[in-house]
Amino acid sequence: MNFDYRTPRYLMVIEQIKERIKKEELQPGERLPSETEFSKQLGVSRSTLREALRILEEENIIIRKHEIGTFVNQKPVFNKGIEELFSITDIIKREGKIPSTKIYFTGYVQAHGNETHKLNLQKEEQVFLVKRVRFADNIPLVYCIDKIPAHLLPKEYTFQQESILDSLEKIGIIITYAEAEIKTISYHQKISKIMECDKDTPLLILKQIHYDQHNRPVLYSINYFRSDQISFHVLRKRML
Repeated sequence: MNFDYRTPRYLMVIEQIKERIKKEELQPGERLPSETEFSKQLGVSRSTLREALRILEEENIIIRKHEIGTFVNQKPVFNKGIEELFSITDIIKREGKIPSTKIYFTGYVQAHGNETHKLNLQKEEQVFLVKRVRFADNIPLVYCIDKIPAHLLPKEYTFQQESILDSLEKIGIIITYAEAEIKTISYHQKISKIMECDKDTPLLILKQIHYDQHNRPVLYSINYFRSDQISFHVLRKRML
């Protein structure tokens, strides 16, 4: 590994640690040595090591667990491009895993102010609400909250344990695109427990407004993903 003499020491340490992980000298989930020991191994000061670890934590390569230590982060099982409109059922199957679902609630409820605006609803209009957890090989992957305008659904509509996109297609609602927003929260008292996450496992929140072939907003979804199971990326192109 060649470095320019002007390369800051902490950047050299970052590359050294990444190289150890790449060569599997440091395994996913492995606890790193203490700062004193690790800085001696790498031949740098503790302050240089701390700066390198701070950046590696921002890059989600390592994770600090309060009063326990610093660990190499587990590599997510799933990695998805955020530009692709995907079915959770499909991404689970593509990895050769078995999808399953636990439904917590289905039924008609009063729409709230925020979703009333997002779904272009009239005042006092209801939505069909689905709350469920999706599993991959019995490991919780995502807690889903889905809301569909009631006026779009036939009276006999019911939701079974399947893809909500497929369920809507069966009644003639074809989702063609979505507006998405993604952020991270460190811990959610209720949902983290349902998802079997400890306090050191962040949740990725993906909020989407889905539109059909007639440009109508037909589905508002809020998905809480386990960050140790899935990561998202986006392909960015330079505009010339």
